[in-house]
Amino acid sequence: MKDNKAALLLIYTGGTIGMKKDPVDGALRPFDFKVLMEEVPELGKFAFRIDSCTFDPLIDSSDVEPSMWQELAEMIRDNYDNYDGFVVLHGTDTMAYSASALSFMLDGLRKPVIFTGSQLPVGEPRTDGKENLISAVEIASAKDSSGEAMVPEVCIFFNSQLFRGNRSTKINSSGFDAFCSPNYPPPGHCRHRYKIQFGFHPPQFPKESGHPHRTRHEGVDSKGSSRHNRTRGKASYV
Repeated sequence: MKDNKAALLLIYTGGTIGMKKDPVDGALRPFDFKVLMEEVPELGKFAFRIDSCTFDPLIDSSDVEPSMWQELAEMIRDNYDNYDGFVVLHGTDTMAYSASALSFMLDGLRKPVIFTGSQLPVGEPRTDGKENLISAVEIASAKDSSGEAMVPEVCIFFNSQLFRGNRSTKINSSGFDAFCSPNYPPPGHCRHRYKIQFGFHPPQFPKESGHPHRTRHEGVDSKGSSRHNRTRGKASYV
């Protein structure tokens, strides 16, 4: 019988969700993800390991470019065998673009890659960040009775709704209902009191499939080795 417990990798690229208000000048500054459990202690109630890594430098959502997508795709590919799912914390302005790009770049994906973020910093009393993060982690770890991922694809989770990564768009710059899927019904939601409900059938793959052996980018060959020099710093892992 397969072990249904999971290990997840939480990737912080930047964005409002990872900010805290400086008590001295009131400015928003990124907090150290080593103390993530202090900000969201509910994550400690899950019966699986959650590791984290942080882009260095952090990326403002408005500054996202294709090289960042490649770096993120390579990070997931390089850690694919070590984790059961991935949660990507991302700024909301370009989250839909990044999620869509990753959905096409990751070949043979059979594990969840769940993007989420927030409109208010996670340290704020009325933040939407905690609920979004906790639910994204729950979705990324969800498995069926055979031990297979319930959501083996790239998705966005925001304000109690799960959207396919390549079927979503941002529609609100300040409200919690920031995203919608105008041409495709959301495949899941967590408005139910006790559980997340899925309304779709995940894609079926042949048995030999299941590893994103390459990323669809001209700078990565079929064996996954890079043919370009990165300009960004390396991510730091916790």
